[in-house]
Amino acid sequence: MNIFTKYIEKINETLSELSKKGDLILPDKLDGITAEIPPTKFDSDISTNVAMVLSKINKKNPIDLANSLSKVLKKNDELIEDISVVKPGFINIKFKPIFWTNFVKETIKNSTSFGINISEKKKNYLIEFVSANPTGPLHVGHCRGAILGDVIANILLFNKHKVTKEYYVNDYGNQIINFTKSVYLRIREISFNEPFPKNNEELYPGDYLIDFAKNILNSNKDIDFNNFENISEILTALSIEEALKLIKNNLNSLGINHDNFISEKKLVKNQEVEKVVNLLQKNDFVYKGKIKAPAGEENDKWVEREQLLFRSTNFGDDKDRALQKSDGAWTYFASDVAYHKNKLDRKFDHLINILGADHAGYIKRISSSVDALSNSKGKLICKVSQLVKLIKDKKPFKMSKRKGDYITVDDLIKEVGKDATRFIMLNRSSDAELDFDFDNVIEKSKDNPLYYVQYSYARIASVFRHLDKNLETELKIDKYDFRYSKDEINILKKISEWPKCIDAASNRLEPHRIPTYLYELASLFHSYWNLGKENPTKRFINDQKKISDDKLIFLKVISNVIKSGMNIVGVSVPEKM
Repeated sequence: MNIFTKYIEKINETLSELSKKGDLILPDKLDGITAEIPPTKFDSDISTNVAMVLSKINKKNPIDLANSLSKVLKKNDELIEDISVVKPGFINIKFKPIFWTNFVKETIKNSTSFGINISEKKKNYLIEFVSANPTGPLHVGHCRGAILGDVIANILLFNKHKVTKEYYVNDYGNQIINFTKSVYLRIREISFNEPFPKNNEELYPGDYLIDFAKNILNSNKDIDFNNFENISEILTALSIEEALKLIKNNLNSLGINHDNFISEKKLVKNQEVEKVVNLLQKNDFVYKGKIKAPAGEENDKWVEREQLLFRSTNFGDDKDRALQKSDGAWTYFASDVAYHKNKLDRKFDHLINILGADHAGYIKRISSSVDALSNSKGKLICKVSQLVKLIKDKKPFKMSKRKGDYITVDDLIKEVGKDATRFIMLNRSSDAELDFDFDNVIEKSKDNPLYYVQYSYARIASVFRHLDKNLETELKIDKYDFRYSKDEINILKKISEWPKCIDAASNRLEPHRIPTYLYELASLFHSYWNLGKENPTKRFINDQKKISDDKLIFLKVISNVIKSGMNIVGVSVPEKM
């Protein structure tokens, strides 16, 4: 039950009636009319800007038009107790108590579907996220983007869209050659006591390669590791297999599972790069030319050479992009264009890419290629996951590790756990840098948003436990007719905003809205709970150690929304803390 959508529909019906009578002029399209919860200083439940939207076309002062509309709206709706008009022309509506009783009944009856936009056209999404090079464990830089992609998928799935989660495996190119050589040298170190080269920037130095080497040796005793060239192909496949096992374990520890892993090497071997380049050439999007030195590059050191270029400037990019290197090998961009053609061929409605902060400059070129291939602007949506700063004791935090020169996902989870990692990584919009403060994450106070939300659920569970019930107990609501206090209605107003929160998070792909909403709901609940310390009538459990069914139903509505939101975020809701 979305009360805001419902009231916009009621307003539109009223406007249509007035228009037919000739009492009101309507534009061809009724856009911009909103319904919101008004600021707390107003004793109202819902507010609309309809008079301000229509004042110009009707050549009336917004206040005067609002007063006229208010009389008709109240006459047409028996659930309205009072209507007031405030500057510059808002219409504030206060409902009769029965409105909130009916609202609670509806949310209890439809607890599993409350928040879902059933009228929205359902779409098919492909979300590509993480896609880290398969050369080692995931680090904190990958962690935020991984959670961002996973929770966007959860939001879309909650709203009944189809979603495929995909990981693009960059298993082709120089970095993979260097990675395989590094594994080979670790094998030589283990088997032949040959020291691993130090200070070689092309090699991967992390100790995790020792584990890869041991696993490969134990499972492949028939391979002769005396000559790299003879075994490079099979060793590459085995090394990538080890890396992907580790990456999947890292993702699993975050509660993340992908549906597909797509290999770049397979795309190249299947000549999908050649095919897409030929297609672009056929449509005159490819030519041979020279690229000027990038901004900041010294011109005297930059060598201009003729290359195969994609006309990305035709689609708003700042320069055309190379598809082929001087040695004839395909660029990473060329493989990526082929991959996106592969995505398009699978007929998704929207493609979503989650990119790290260091790939923000890549958006324009890959979007240009999708526009060229699909003739459809907006098919590809890119979301950037900004940097995470780890803080402990008010200063940057470095953990001891043996994985290389970075902090791994496993390090972070061992320090604070999966729930805290997921919740806090979503605590700000993905396009803003995030401070991950370890001191706040372990604190049991409102400064720790995860604890504060989980504790609200645990408090509700404790009331049910007192009655030898649990939160899954079905409550009778047929004869339910409870009149709520102002404090309780404030909480119900926040509950009523849950469908709006889901809509905004789903349409804008902004999952941070979910934990923000849950924290605000938890704050209202804890404030109400604490009223009982001074006012016995506000206590959920009275002096006779009993609790009314009305209060239980009220608690049930709150707990349902908290559980629903926490499931989307992918964290637990403990019943005891």
